[in-house]
Amino acid sequence: MMAVLLAVVAAVSFGGSDYTAGLASRKTSVLRVTVVAEGINAALVLPFVLVVSRHPPSMATLEWGAVAGVSGAGGVMALYMGFRHAAFSVASPVSAVAAAGLSVLVGLLSGERPGGLSLAGMLLTAPAIVLVSVNAARPGAAQLDGSDLARVSASAAGASGLGDDAEISVLNRDSAGVVWGLTAGAGFAMFLVGLNQAGSASNLWPVGAADIAGVITAVGLAAVTRQLAPPPPGTRRLSVLTGVIAAVGTTSVFLATHRGLLAVTAVIYSLYPAGTTILARVLSHERLTRIGMCGLCLAAASVSLIAVGSVR
Repeated sequence: MMAVLLAVVAAVSFGGSDYTAGLASRKTSVLRVTVVAEGINAALVLPFVLVVSRHPPSMATLEWGAVAGVSGAGGVMALYMGFRHAAFSVASPVSAVAAAGLSVLVGLLSGERPGGLSLAGMLLTAPAIVLVSVNAARPGAAQLDGSDLARVSASAAGASGLGDDAEISVLNRDSAGVVWGLTAGAGFAMFLVGLNQAGSASNLWPVGAADIAGVITAVGLAAVTRQLAPPPPGTRRLSVLTGVIAAVGTTSVFLATHRGLLAVTAVIYSLYPAGTTILARVLSHERLTRIGMCGLCLAAASVSLIAVGSVR
């Protein structure tokens, strides 16, 4: 049961950090947002790691932690790029399904065998993610920024095929969002697998190694592309908030992978688009359809089945 609760905390945390980072990434460089978020995450987690972890880590622990950190940093950057190209309801659920599917596959191949109720809950996760992410607005409409609107207006003035041009533009953006979402999902899956393989939950060295590797990855890419400057004031606070929330999620998901099955943790963690959707509804006033509400109920049922099936 504790693993389920920790996985739920991780899903809520990453849902919140995805929302704040998505807002920031639409206004400035993805790398600048990631550098700040990863730096804040590490600054908050590392002191806690040093206090809690009483035994020195093995080399394998540090290596798997570093793999998780690099993969996680790559995953979040890919997801933020997805948010720049498409709606939250496109990139986020695609990344979640990919992360859950790959992680569950690894867990099953390694010999994990969840109980019947847990398996039923896991089967409900994918449709829950899809339904909870349905947007009432015309697909892609929420993502049209000023330049897009100007381009569409120009097409309207110069051609009679406005609808086709606009639809093609939206489809192209959504296709890019899907590609980035799949890339992010692969990164998140490797993040979960790396933390799971890193070692015992009695020490938090894998989390520290992951955070350090994530910072090095983000800073290195930002330095190569000359984007080390901090994000503008309008997005700086969002970037810091992303790091604070993600610190809770990173620690929670690590503990969850070591207190329960990887397959179970992965599917609950993959419900993070529900948190992003709710925040977008409340704070950004995006409409939540009846189908989306059904998805939230299905997600709650999924977690409940997994929780009941995990009790021994």
